[in-house]
Amino acid sequence: MSQQGVLLVNLGSPDSTDIPDVRKYLNEFLMDGRVIDYPWLLRRFVVNMVLRKRPAASAEAYRSIWTEEGSPLVVTSQKVTQKLKATMDLPIELAMRYQNPSIGSALEKLSQQGVSQLLLIPLFPHYAMSSFETAVERVKELIAKHHSHMALTVQAPYYNHEAYLDALAESMRPHLAQPFDKLLFSYHSIPKRHVTNFNAATKAHCLKQSDCCEGCHPVHDVCYRAQCLKTTAAVVERLGLQPEQYAISFQSRLGPEKWLTPTTENELERMAREGVQRMLVVCPA
Repeated sequence: MSQQGVLLVNLGSPDSTDIPDVRKYLNEFLMDGRVIDYPWLLRRFVVNMVLRKRPAASAEAYRSIWTEEGSPLVVTSQKVTQKLKATMDLPIELAMRYQNPSIGSALEKLSQQGVSQLLLIPLFPHYAMSSFETAVERVKELIAKHHSHMALTVQAPYYNHEAYLDALAESMRPHLAQPFDKLLFSYHSIPKRHVTNFNAATKAHCLKQSDCCEGCHPVHDVCYRAQCLKTTAAVVERLGLQPEQYAISFQSRLGPEKWLTPTTENELERMAREGVQRMLVVCPA
């Protein structure tokens, strides 16, 4: 009888807030061709420039959120894994796309437990080549090299899954019970070409008109922007919010090229000019 198993994959984190560990993490992350999709030599040049100053600044930022248990992302992911293990009598492992625990080590543990049918759950609600896709492709690569006996099934992005939407809405509800002027849904940004250049269909449809993400269209299965907007719409419906009560923005742009807009910085400045004083911010992805 074949043994089923589950692999959860999240983005990753430095092993510590020390500058060398942060530099190592940033190098692995930014040298991923699905994160900065330039030719290798150009990508290496850009990343080397980033690594001159960014590790020190990033280390300081990590120190501001680091807990006694470690990286918040890793710790929270571990807690999710433990809760899943408590509900399922299956081998379940957690891995990070970058750094530790590595995908390779997690696959080895699953293999040692006799897993031959693997369910991969990327912990990214929305599809993007720099998050969901790179995690899936790395798992496929390592299975092909070292664990060819494993049959792989991939859980699709869960941006519209009822359980995810309900949980997100419920986590926000207590904060919305307090007086507020505006709720901002701030999603991590991606380059616009990561949306438009995915395939021939996205080149013909995505970002060609303002309503390209509305309704149902086959490209929405791989469109990060459309999935973010659909998550927002479903959550505000659950919370009974009116259009004037919330806004959507995209944060953490890197480099000079065009990324998704409006930016979180610009939206916050606009709201300040409009007199917004009590701001709520949620980051669903």
